[in-house]
Amino acid sequence: MKKRMITGGLLSVVLLASSCSEPYRLVGMERTRILVDSRYDAAPDAGGDEFIRPYKARVDSLMSPVVGRAAVDMGVGRPESPLSNLLADILMWASAEHGEHPAFAVYNMGGIRAAFSKGDVTCGDVLEVAPFDNKICFLTLTGKKVLELFGQMAAVGGEGVSRGVELVIADGGRLKQARLNGKPIDPEGGYRVVTLDYVAQGNDKMPAFRSKADVKVPLSEENNVRFMIMDYFRAAAARGEAVSAAVEGRIKMEE
Repeated sequence: MKKRMITGGLLSVVLLASSCSEPYRLVGMERTRILVDSRYDAAPDAGGDEFIRPYKARVDSLMSPVVGRAAVDMGVGRPESPLSNLLADILMWASAEHGEHPAFAVYNMGGIRAAFSKGDVTCGDVLEVAPFDNKICFLTLTGKKVLELFGQMAAVGGEGVSRGVELVIADGGRLKQARLNGKPIDPEGGYRVVTLDYVAQGNDKMPAFRSKADVKVPLSEENNVRFMIMDYFRAAAARGEAVSAAVEGRIKMEE
């Protein structure tokens, strides 16, 4: 009996291994938001609804206030996208309040978890786009490290960069060209950069940031990037404007 059990166990392992050996390759990925309504919950639990109601009211009071409007749908994608451009530009916009005037901004694509749809933008919409407690971070890199950083971005197909950055990525994820405000990067120069504190630690495959100097990270809660995004929308609304962004050719893939 014991022998048969061992043999059966080995057979199971062999079958499992063989079932996993068929090669698979990811060719694409899509995501969407699904509204869980009566189509998925035709018989809601009244007791559950009653339990949730006071919490839902509290959450709605925090998430539903409108902070501004989006003029167009703004999604995220590589090598460049309207939303990644917008968020990098918002980091530049927010820098002045901290007495900083960085040369460029970096916002990691992996930190953007939703999109803005055309129309009203609420606090909840911003929270979905930027759900993490990331703080704005200022630092200095040498020109040599900036080129390394841009090379690391090229290797993954692009990250969010502010207006004025011009990158050309060749086949295979190789950085072919890097310019800033129309000028090549000076390897011996120094460049002030604004990004997220998480990215500044060298995460999301950007280890060049680990060579940073003169780091400044305002730690108070209002310096969470999500609140800066909300403030940007509010400032636009105060001017009677809707926020817009587009693909501008900041990062190009060589044909």
